[in-house]
Amino acid sequence: MVKEIKLNDTVIPVEKYEKTTVDGLHNIIIDFKVTSENYHDIAVLLYEGTFNVSVPEKNLSFKGSIQQYWTSVTNLYENGQIGDYHVSLLEVKN
Repeated sequence: MVKEIKLNDTVIPVEKYEKTTVDGLHNIIIDFKVTSENYHDIAVLLYEGTFNVSVPEKNLSFKGSIQQYWTSVTNLYENGQIGDYHVSLLEVKN
C-alpha cells in the first residue's frame, strides 16, 4: 500500500492509491485528508494543475496534470475541520 506521494516538493500522505494506464500513460488516483491547518497550502498547490509527481514506494516519477478533483463539503476555514480530497493525475505527454 502506498502511504505517500509527492506533488512538486510537497509530500502528501494518502489513504487510497490506485494506478492505471490510459493510452500508455500513467494515471494515479489518490484520496487523502486535508485539515483546516494545511488547507491553504494544499489549495494553492492544487491550483497549479500540473506537477512533478513522485511515488517513492513504487519508484515512479512523471509529469502529471489533474484530470479529476473533488472535495467533501467540509468548511476548512473553521479550525479543527478535516476534508476528504480525491484527485486523479494523468501523465502529460512530452
